[in-house]
Amino acid sequence: MSPTFMTAVDILFAFLFLFILNSLLRRAKQSAPLPPGPKGLPLIGNILDMPSEQEWLTFARWGEEWGDICSVTVLGQPLIILNSAKAAYEMLDKKSPIYSDRPVLQMGGNLVGWKNTLVLLPYGDRFRRFRRLFHGVIGSRASMKKFSIIEEFETHRFLRRVLTKPGDLASHVRHTAGAIILRISHGYEVKESRDPFIELADQATEQFSLATAPGGYLVDSLPVLCHVPTWFPGAGFRRTAKLWAATLVEMVEQPHDFVKRQMAAGVAPISFTSSLLEGKSINAEEEFDIKWSSASLYSGGADTTVSAIHSFFLAMALYPEVARKAQAELDAVVGNDRLPTFEDRPHLPYLDALTKEVLRWNAVVPTGVPHRVMQDDIHNGYFIPEGALVIANVWKLTHDPAVYANPDVFNPDRFIATENRSAEADPRNVCFGFGRR
Repeated sequence: MSPTFMTAVDILFAFLFLFILNSLLRRAKQSAPLPPGPKGLPLIGNILDMPSEQEWLTFARWGEEWGDICSVTVLGQPLIILNSAKAAYEMLDKKSPIYSDRPVLQMGGNLVGWKNTLVLLPYGDRFRRFRRLFHGVIGSRASMKKFSIIEEFETHRFLRRVLTKPGDLASHVRHTAGAIILRISHGYEVKESRDPFIELADQATEQFSLATAPGGYLVDSLPVLCHVPTWFPGAGFRRTAKLWAATLVEMVEQPHDFVKRQMAAGVAPISFTSSLLEGKSINAEEEFDIKWSSASLYSGGADTTVSAIHSFFLAMALYPEVARKAQAELDAVVGNDRLPTFEDRPHLPYLDALTKEVLRWNAVVPTGVPHRVMQDDIHNGYFIPEGALVIANVWKLTHDPAVYANPDVFNPDRFIATENRSAEADPRNVCFGFGRR
């Protein structure tokens, strides 16, 4: 046999040995049962039960059969699935000190480098520093008010684009979402077409989706492959990761350098980055945190914002009576001689309810981003092992018939209290995640 083949066999044997040893040690240590769930097979667990698409629907069915807290195991990795807001609050909020880590993704996180952005940042000192930066600059409605004029200006530009080229709605939505976020994060005003920062950020976020897709890369299941040299047969993922890592670094560095040049010239508009750099002497670690937290604004907000706006247009097409009611409220409060502003928001309760219904009806991230348990826990008599991934099934939480009447129907009125009924639960309490994440 060739040395190359023998090396591959050795790697596989070592992985299987460690996997079996870890399973035996964990079983001996376990003092309570895992949450119930579909029965798996030896060694591979429930890998054959895992859905390849629309996993939130499968998870919801499991919840109906096994309860609000259920579990499966895939190649030794326990997955805890939460199908009720109560379970999510009790575990991810009330026990947030041990439920706030993120899974280690070898391809997207370690090899490409997305572990440095907030979405995959491990729980620890850097995560806490990121939270302080966000809270200090954009952590309240009052602090965000200084960006209202930017959001209104870019929205007006969006409306003009739609009127000029209504057939390009999808590209207008994506362009505007990127424009608003880059203005807030770096004070950068995007070009009307083919903006280099927008294109770079879109390329990086598309690569993020590919690099973090479940089952997309074997290295996520066999972390030892991270150490395989790039020339090794089958190591093409290492070369791909190197290219994608370079794109990510450009997405982080180029807008940051733009802000520094603008500040040096004395013409930098207010932004998240300029506010953190202004009048301060910062060290390399602090600058690293500013660069990557600012980049997290775009990577965390661009695609999600685009998805929510697409859902809005879909709902208006499917439910024209809702569109007519919203238009009537706008006409009554704003009139037809100007566009609405943030100052009008308190006087537009139906539009506020419509916004909530968009977030509820078509959840942007149906299963959220998994949390990773940092130490063994016993919850409601179930064993939650260290390293388990906890998935809050946001789609089920926002379509729970015990919480939302006729949950599949788009109905903003559900959030407006009347003499005969109370408003239904605000979906923003679940659709943006739980705990310290």
